[in-house]
Amino acid sequence: MNMNDTYMPTIIGFLCNWCSYTGADLAGTARMKIPASLRVVRVMCSGRIDPLFVLKGFLKGADGIMMMGCHPGDCHYQKGNYNARRRFVMLQNIFESLGLEKERIGLWWVSASEAPKYAQVTKEFAEKVKELGPNPLREEIFL
Repeated sequence: MNMNDTYMPTIIGFLCNWCSYTGADLAGTARMKIPASLRVVRVMCSGRIDPLFVLKGFLKGADGIMMMGCHPGDCHYQKGNYNARRRFVMLQNIFESLGLEKERIGLWWVSASEAPKYAQVTKEFAEKVKELGPNPLREEIFL
């Protein structure tokens, strides 16, 4: 038996209250399949996702982090999602400097009416993280 057959990655999703979280709620009420390993954290705006939240998630053992917000130009706080995009690029650079695959973090724009898109991106990301395997920092931290 391959380890990837039994391994289920732990994924943290930071979702914007106004768009992505509502899209996730719609996906749930429509009974769409969402990865069971996804742990959702609702934030008022994707621009409020502090990079320290993401880094702390990895240091605590998460295998992947999803950041989701309103589409560019549709942010309820005008420029929050542009701030999220800048932070995402910075976090990718930090991941690479730590020796982590930058594919372990992702950013998507999902509106309140895009439940199918939410279900699709969460499924695809979970599969990608499963292929990458466990967070290598988890082993170093918990030894």
